[in-house]
Amino acid sequence: MYSPVRKDYVALTLRDQYSHNYTNGKQWRRQSCWRKWKQLSRMQRSLILFLLALLLACGIITYPSLTQQWRGLSDRASEDEWDAEDIKGIRPIPPGAVPKVNPDYVPEVVPQKVVPQEVIQELSRPIVPILPKPLEMKKPLPNKRGPPVLQRRGNASDPEVKEKQEPAQKNEGVQEEEKKGEKPLISWRGTVIEAEQATDPPPSVQEKEGAAGPSKAGEAAPLPAASVSPEDRVEAVREAFRHAWKGYKEFAWGHDELKPITKSYGEWFGLGLTLIDALDTMWILGLKEEFEEARTWVKEKLSFNKNVDVNLFESTIRILGGLLSTYHLTGDELFLDKAKDIGSRLMPAFKTPSKIPFSDVNIGKGTARPPRWTTDSTVAEVTSIQLEFRELSRLTNDPQYQAAVDEVMSRVHILEGKHDGLVPMFINTNSGKFTHRGIYTLGARADSYYEYLLKQWLQGAKTETALLDDYLQAIEGVRKNLLRKTQPSLLTFVGELSHGRLNPKMDHLVCFLPGTLALGAHNGLPSEHMELAIELMETCHQMYAQMETGLSPEIAHFNLQPHSRRDVEVKPADRHNLLRPETVESLFYLYRYTHDSKYRDWGWEILQSFNKYTRVPTGGYTSISNVRDPVSPGPRDKMESFFLGETLKYLFLLLSDDEDLISLDKYVFNTEAHPLPIWPSAS
Repeated sequence: MYSPVRKDYVALTLRDQYSHNYTNGKQWRRQSCWRKWKQLSRMQRSLILFLLALLLACGIITYPSLTQQWRGLSDRASEDEWDAEDIKGIRPIPPGAVPKVNPDYVPEVVPQKVVPQEVIQELSRPIVPILPKPLEMKKPLPNKRGPPVLQRRGNASDPEVKEKQEPAQKNEGVQEEEKKGEKPLISWRGTVIEAEQATDPPPSVQEKEGAAGPSKAGEAAPLPAASVSPEDRVEAVREAFRHAWKGYKEFAWGHDELKPITKSYGEWFGLGLTLIDALDTMWILGLKEEFEEARTWVKEKLSFNKNVDVNLFESTIRILGGLLSTYHLTGDELFLDKAKDIGSRLMPAFKTPSKIPFSDVNIGKGTARPPRWTTDSTVAEVTSIQLEFRELSRLTNDPQYQAAVDEVMSRVHILEGKHDGLVPMFINTNSGKFTHRGIYTLGARADSYYEYLLKQWLQGAKTETALLDDYLQAIEGVRKNLLRKTQPSLLTFVGELSHGRLNPKMDHLVCFLPGTLALGAHNGLPSEHMELAIELMETCHQMYAQMETGLSPEIAHFNLQPHSRRDVEVKPADRHNLLRPETVESLFYLYRYTHDSKYRDWGWEILQSFNKYTRVPTGGYTSISNVRDPVSPGPRDKMESFFLGETLKYLFLLLSDDEDLISLDKYVFNTEAHPLPIWPSAS
């Protein structure tokens, strides 16, 4: 039995003259926080600490978005004031912006304005381009596609209008740089990229190198796409090619790729990759002078007798395909001879136990090997070389080339591991079997397998039914396993299947599919293919339209959850744009088969965005790192050969009114946009 609790104190209550009580009893004595904390159990203390840590983490996560919202409200208020003053003809200094001042400008002529000390100091310094944020975030202009918050900045400069407004701008103290466009220059790693080289309207109409074109009086904003004539659009593509070729010729002549920012070059194989890839583009665009310069280099400088490892797939589609296509367009035997040379040097790749070719070939030593890190090849690489080698056999009457690539297709046709016609991404060169099963995509490492199933069937005059069967089965597999619709706009997209779960991720590479589906439907395949092509074309367009620069990211993720605010999300690592051609390729097919002018307008918008955010004034175009940041998209200092070989070629064919130019009933394009003839029917 416990003894009674002994009290070792005396409770005493006092009352002062104001009737305020005071007690020294323990029940009223204030205890310290630490004493109360120690009285809690260990579980209670742990729970409280966990909740505090969770609240802190949530606060850290939500702070940037809240800050952006508050800042956005503030920016919008500033923009409204800025626009209101514009209406009155007054242009005050927007918050956070330092106005540019001519070197000859005297601050005393600014009436009744307080000039900050920084501005006065700027008068004696070289003019430094600055990007004031309120100007970059001005209200979107009409006639732009996509949600208002995602439309490209309205300040897409019009060089022609700016030149006509020059006197008025001088009265307002505007710098000489602004004669070419309201947008200041963007300084990237010491090199200036002029955003006013946009085609709004095309600078190519009057001058070749980004000078003024026909002006639209009184307009400083970009014009609607429909206001530019078809002839001007076609000329704009020619001018874009000339500008890209200028940079290549001056800084990378005879080398694989141009680095336009550093005015240098990069080597992959050391075979003049860009030059060869662009040969048939120059011919199609009618650039005969540039073509003759390139032909001279091919004749005098191009040699494949080099101790260098090349990738079988890339060499086939770019070099072999480019030479064969140029031969067919020009009838020049020089290009056929070069095609025979490179084709024979690539054949050692097929000397494997499984007849599935190695990925790499030394064209000087005549040896081949897999990648250094694996014995696998990608399925797309080994099944997307058939058009070129088959055509080489037809032209040379040497069956070895076609026999080698047909053997690959025959083996893949019967392989286990497909999922409703969909193939894994890797295949082993020793066993000849699929590896890394469970992942099915129409993106990288598998994409052109599906494209070449249809195109081989067309190339062979629709006689090889096994290829058609595999293609039809694969498209049904796509419909069954990979198709989904986004929220909130119900855009149709092609996801990836990973071990039974759908990943709502779609590479820009997948945007080849609308064009391939339309090509099949045009050649008698189910009409549902054309319906799907139109739906997917809209999605690929939105991958551009919903980006702030108007350029698509490399990879997009799509929202499937109800109440989503936007359909397309882009992870930071996927925001780069490599000047890829797949979307304009599909736009070309869709326009050829539907004659819906919106596809031309979408292609024109893409060209404008390329000119606005990727064009380098000294020559060339650069891939960029962030399509979500129009202020600082971040150049990657590389112009891929396919920009000249594919992207500009498809844009030209899309915008040209001459549909007999590379007729789709006579030619089939390889996956590098090199047209090869459809074989005559045996009957």
